[in-house]
Amino acid sequence: MTTPIVVAVLIAALLHASWNAIAHSITDRLLGFALIGAGGMLATLPFLFVVGLPPVEAWPILLGSLLTHLLYLGLLMLSYRTGDFGQVYPLARGTAPWVVALIGVVFLGETLPPREFIGVLVISAGLMVLVFAGGMPKRHHVPALAAAFATGLAIACYTVVDAYGVRLTQNPLGYITWVMMLQGPVFLLVAIATRRRRLVAQLRPIWKVGLTGGAVSAGAYGLVLWAQLSGAVAGIAALRESSIVFAALIGLVFFRERFGPVRILASAVVVAGVLLLAL
Repeated sequence: MTTPIVVAVLIAALLHASWNAIAHSITDRLLGFALIGAGGMLATLPFLFVVGLPPVEAWPILLGSLLTHLLYLGLLMLSYRTGDFGQVYPLARGTAPWVVALIGVVFLGETLPPREFIGVLVISAGLMVLVFAGGMPKRHHVPALAAAFATGLAIACYTVVDAYGVRLTQNPLGYITWVMMLQGPVFLLVAIATRRRRLVAQLRPIWKVGLTGGAVSAGAYGLVLWAQLSGAVAGIAALRESSIVFAALIGLVFFRERFGPVRILASAVVVAGVLLLAL
């Protein structure tokens, strides 16, 4: 976890929070995901002529990445439909780092120094504190929280798959380009099939902001993939999830959302975890 890697992942976290804020501003989730996917595809399209085809051995990993990303997006949509954003999103993002750490140690042969392991757990704990920002969850919140936990497992899966893929290819630009090419059109095709003649009118007021969000998301994940060449997958996954603190600040500044004592406490815990990883 060198200084350039920490800085790059924190910039990626800020970009990640920014595109999630854009996505959250689009109330039609299907169209939001369709535009963000298309935006990521368009942003990386020029690189397609530079990176060429991925090696043959990378195709199974890319297909695995596509499936796990689609699983994540599907579960995320389910979470948003069944629960409050302020509860399901922190639980999903807080679940992923410690699961990535476990998978990395067991399946990727990573060694995690005690300080970094504690940093990962501290960041996860800080994020999960945000689940209680709106009060204690009730029984009727259980389905949404279960979907959010499953979303966190899906995040962990695609994180590990992509970490393996970018190490295999040793080409972050080529890998992110093909990830965007494969997953970018999926939700747009679903939108075309389901909305048909209504689609153009529905896209007209939101297409610019949606495509911008997609380009930002591609840049954010590209930085993460570059950082994962270092091999510190668990630490990078935890650092990336500090995006939720940036998201809270964006909500405070641009959406006039209340920060509150619980969010202040959670943010302080996350910052403590970041310092453990960075110092």
